[in-house]
Amino acid sequence: MTAASTPKGERRRRALVEAAAELLDEGGFDAVRHRAVAERASLPLASTTYYFGSLDELVTAAVDHHGRAELALGRARLAGLAAGPRDDEGVVELVLDALLGPSTAGPEQVVLRYERFVAAARRPWLAPLMRELRAELDGLLTDALAHCQLPADRDRLDLLVAVVDGAVINALIEAAPDPRAAARRMLLRAL
Repeated sequence: MTAASTPKGERRRRALVEAAAELLDEGGFDAVRHRAVAERASLPLASTTYYFGSLDELVTAAVDHHGRAELALGRARLAGLAAGPRDDEGVVELVLDALLGPSTAGPEQVVLRYERFVAAARRPWLAPLMRELRAELDGLLTDALAHCQLPADRDRLDLLVAVVDGAVINALIEAAPDPRAAARRMLLRAL
């Protein structure tokens, strides 16, 4: 039995992952450092290397935790949508939450999210996890579209993601105060 498999070890490991996920969400990959994670988790610095073989392993666990938490929120939100006639507004908000983060996220959080995606592309060790999370996101988006009786093939999913990404990038380039609103307008048109 390893220390991480004891109840105390599992609690400490989970605290480190949650702390790293918070830092990742607040400041991107550069914010996730051994010392910052340990301080955020209120644990000794040595615990980060005791429970994780490397910083890359800790970052991967944080990305996994963060991604799965967002997917769980999306699933819960989808379950809460009223059944029956098309609810484009509800689906648009769910899609935006899944792609941009919660509606409470401001423009800076959206920028950090896109920076993380670009930075993840530069970290080949994250690629398998990112593909896995993308497949689960596609499942959520497929279910959301099906809820509104909309087709949800690969081309439709790619189009929706491209519409949101394009609208957000254009809004950020133009220094628009609300990239989410720009994405919402374009996504409603696409639906």
